[in-house]
Amino acid sequence: MSVAATEKNITAEVASGIEKSLTGAANLMLRKEALDAFRSLGFPANKAEEYKFTPITRALEKNFNLTLKNPVASVVDIAPYQIKGLDANVLVFINGVFSKESSSIVSNDLTILTLQEALNAKNDVVEKHLGNYADFRSDGLAAWNTASFHDGVFIHVSDKKVIDKPVVLYHIHDTQNGQVISINRNLIVVGKSSELTVIEKFDSTGASANFSNTVTEAVVAENAGLELYFIQNDAGARYQFGLTQIHQSNFSRVNTYTFTLNGKLIRNNLQFTLDGEGIESHMYGLYLLANDTLADNHTVVDHKKPNSFSNELYKGIMGDSSKGVFNGKIYVRPNAQKTNAFQANRNILLTDKATVNTKPQLEIWADDVKCSHGCTTGQLDEEALFYLQARGIAKDTAQAMMLYAFAGEVLENVKHPVIKEYLDNVISERLHKDF
Repeated sequence: MSVAATEKNITAEVASGIEKSLTGAANLMLRKEALDAFRSLGFPANKAEEYKFTPITRALEKNFNLTLKNPVASVVDIAPYQIKGLDANVLVFINGVFSKESSSIVSNDLTILTLQEALNAKNDVVEKHLGNYADFRSDGLAAWNTASFHDGVFIHVSDKKVIDKPVVLYHIHDTQNGQVISINRNLIVVGKSSELTVIEKFDSTGASANFSNTVTEAVVAENAGLELYFIQNDAGARYQFGLTQIHQSNFSRVNTYTFTLNGKLIRNNLQFTLDGEGIESHMYGLYLLANDTLADNHTVVDHKKPNSFSNELYKGIMGDSSKGVFNGKIYVRPNAQKTNAFQANRNILLTDKATVNTKPQLEIWADDVKCSHGCTTGQLDEEALFYLQARGIAKDTAQAMMLYAFAGEVLENVKHPVIKEYLDNVISERLHKDF
């Protein structure tokens, strides 16, 4: 059987299972539209331009039965997965299912519901925003999520509220009794002149493979601020597709931080729509890859209105036979005069077998702008390494010091002190242990 025929068969099997599950489902019209899109698009073909360096469909076919139900989870203690010392609102999902007994909400002035609860209650904010930003009509994995998400969270901050404690989503996959596939959907809405920080952290236990398909839509109103952290440090057989779509209004501010430190195959799609003036957007990414890990970061920044600013810095360190991918696109629409947009991707390859494929892109339809993009790929500076060794520093330690300095340019932008300390410790340990 040909590869194309196999892909069609798998798509048909998954689509059939989704259709059976739609009976009585909330938001049925959106799900049916997404299911039609999934049937048409299917899983990304091996030669699809957006996935040509990341064979996610092949990985799913090889490592998962996509129609198998998840085993019953046995995890009861979440302490090993939590960030120590972090005072936060805690939401726990085990094998993709919200765990109320392990979660705790400590802040006032914000609404946190499971997405299913919000849909059943016909929440006005959810009905207004859900499905209006993340495009499921051009990506089969996003269509799969939209048609069949099992669980997720709705976070809403009303106008003029500053939430001083972050919201942390712990995604824990218990694969001790077999493979786990989770399909989750999140909606974050930050009202006018409000502030919120959200952290997503992914972990697993057990020897079997786990795959998560997570789509997050974030709506940031006028003069509001949002910080998003994605911490991917799961040493298990982890496969992941994540799409985060952010819509910003006038004078809003968003910072995102993506730390990919472990896993088997990680695909991060991060997309911004700057639909207003005076907007500021910062995207920071760091991927430390060892063994045969593949990490693919695809970003899109779409400037639609004038007088806004975006800045993007992604850095990668690849060792062993790991593979990094970076594809960044900046669009400046005809009406987006006075745009400032900058993008940089920098990489270090530590072995002959490690690879990186990087493609920064600009598409500009306005003439009064300041835009730049660029990428660099190289190895450690041998002269600097020799200089440190000549002063009595062991080679491994000298290399770790240089790599830490390289990674530090991203880490220094992290604002929350507890998160920064946690990431600092994790990154330092990885650099001394695995590189």
